[in-house]
This record gives sequence, structure tokens and C-alpha cells, in this order.
Amino acid sequence: MPRPEVEGKAGGGSDAPVADAPMQNWADRYAPAWALPYLRLARADRPIGFYLLALPCFWSVALAGLHAGAAYPDPWLLVLFAAGAVVMRGAGCTYNDIVDRDIDARVARTRSRPLPSGQVSLKAALAFMLGQCLVGLAVLLSLNPFSVWLGFGVVPIVALYPFVKRISHWPQAVLGLAFNWGALIGWAAVLGRLDWAPAVLYVGAVAWTIGYDTIYAHQDREDDALIGMKSTALRFGRDTKIWLSAFYGLAIGAIGLAGWLAGAGPVFFAGLALACGQLSWQVATLDIDDAENCLARFRSNRDFGLIVFFAILADMTLASVL
Repeated sequence: MPRPEVEGKAGGGSDAPVADAPMQNWADRYAPAWALPYLRLARADRPIGFYLLALPCFWSVALAGLHAGAAYPDPWLLVLFAAGAVVMRGAGCTYNDIVDRDIDARVARTRSRPLPSGQVSLKAALAFMLGQCLVGLAVLLSLNPFSVWLGFGVVPIVALYPFVKRISHWPQAVLGLAFNWGALIGWAAVLGRLDWAPAVLYVGAVAWTIGYDTIYAHQDREDDALIGMKSTALRFGRDTKIWLSAFYGLAIGAIGLAGWLAGAGPVFFAGLALACGQLSWQVATLDIDDAENCLARFRSNRDFGLIVFFAILADMTLASVL
């Protein structure tokens, strides 16, 4: 049965709503009370992060399959990358919340999260993070040896990420480097090597992340400025749309070049044109002074990622028929 709605709580109990989670999300409605704080630590109540982490992996697996002449991506690899995205996104979010627990307590949007609100102890959060990492390791070890070693390469970037906003306006760039590592591993998992196509895809995916996470960061820019944290939202300010146009343009160009290097045809590029329209809509309709507007445009990047993935799938299907 769905959980009853709780009105007026600002934090402290497990039923207290988290400010930046979607209303009526599945975790708040159905999860038992003891599990809810841990699901919130892993951001299971906010599935958008799963899509943003998993989709570059899916793009890469599909492009590698296309390059190899396959009619469709390896289903087992897609399952593995989906499982890995769930647990490693959760582990990463838990780690970030551990590092940022004092900062989160001072920001309106994040003070209701499990650690700053006291729903989960630091020791329990560390154990939860370790458990998720072990599951992620099991997924990684299911891949070929080259992919396993490549997977370990992202660990220092992930470890660095939550500290960057204390010293630089570019934490979004470091997030992009970490969040899109799957664009490299996906190709390696299929072919056992790296080529120019996944490297270019990685560049495009990083540029995409800088764009969408800048939009997300505009929700917090006033609080960040007050407590001394840095972000591209603060760096770009009123010029955000210009910067977004540049980064999104780089993303489209690099993803298109990666597709060309992998052997994609007209169907892929038609889909990429549709994806370009989606990014253009984000920039054109963005209001950096409206938090709800920013959150909606940020979440719409799931649609962009799915359009790119299905464009590759359609191209693979057509190539196998002709």
C-alpha cells in the first residue's frame, strides 16, 4: 500500500519529505520506514540520476555493437550496466552526502536529506556505501579484464568530485569526467579495447553533463554564494545561456562525430537532430531565477539521452536489414 502523505515536516523523521525529490515518488509511497532513509541516500527517490549515468554506457555499448556489425546491443551488457548504474550512482551519492553533510545542513534544498536531518548516522551511511561499492565491484568483475582495469581508473575522479566546489567554479566538469566514464567502459566491454569513437563520445558526454548540471546548480546558487561554495552556475551567471549553447553544441558535435567514427548512418543523424532540438528547447526556455523551471529542464535530459540511444538502435536495425 502507498505510504500516507505527511504534511508540514521539515526534517528529522523518516517520513519527512526531501525538498528536491519528485512528489509521489515510488520510495516515499511504498518503501518501509526503516529503508526509506537509505533509499534517499542512494537517490532511489530521484531516478533521473540513474538515466544520466546509465545512458552514456548504453550509447557506448550500442555504438560498439554497430561498429562490430551487430543488429542490436548485447542485452546482457545493458543489464549489467543498468545494475552498475543503480548501485554506483547510489554509492556516489552516499559518498557525496557524507562529505557534504555539514554543507547540506546549511542549504535549504538539501537540509532535509538523511544525514543532515539525522535520519541516518555517519557509521550507517559508511556501511551502506561500502555495501553498494561491493555490488558495483561484482558487476565490474563480470566484464572483460581490460574493462575491469579501465573501471578502476575513475575512482580518483569520483573521490575528488565533492571537494572541487570548495576550490573551483568547475565541479560540474569533474562530475562530467566521473559520470560519463561508462562511455569508455561500454565500448571496451564489447570490443576489449578503446578507439577514437568512445574517446570522442566521452568528450561529448562530459560537455552535456556540464550543461545539465549547470542548470541544476542554479537552484542553489544563492545559498552556495552565501556559504562560499563554487559552481558553473555562479561562474556563468547571466551568461548561462551562452555557455550552455557552447557546451550543448560541443556535445552534439562530439556525439555525432563518435557516431560517424562507429559507422552510423542517416537514421542516427536524423535522431541526433531531434536530440539537438531537445537541448535547444532547454536553453530557449530556461529561467535561471525559477528553481522549478531549472529542475524541469534538468530532468528533461533523460529524454535527450533516450533519443540518442534509440537513434543508435534504429540505425543498427536498419543496417542489419539492408
